[in-house]
Amino acid sequence: MELEFRSKEELYQRIYPALSAKKSELERIGYYYIHERDIWEFLSTTIFPRTKGLTLADIVSEIMHIEEIQLVKYIKNKRL
Repeated sequence: MELEFRSKEELYQRIYPALSAKKSELERIGYYYIHERDIWEFLSTTIFPRTKGLTLADIVSEIMHIEEIQLVKYIKNKRL
């Protein structure tokens, strides 16, 4: 079954549980300042544009396997 989303916001709502789980994981290792929207923006601007035909499972996998160092660098640069 192929899922289609009308907007990025609709997709964001669908994958929010994975984003929330990743946020909790990051908090356990000391990254309290990273939020779900930060993770989403990082993936939307750095990872997803380079890949085509992602399934929902692929997106969730990307969320759960983010390299924390890259995410932290992205957030620090964004907030400067």
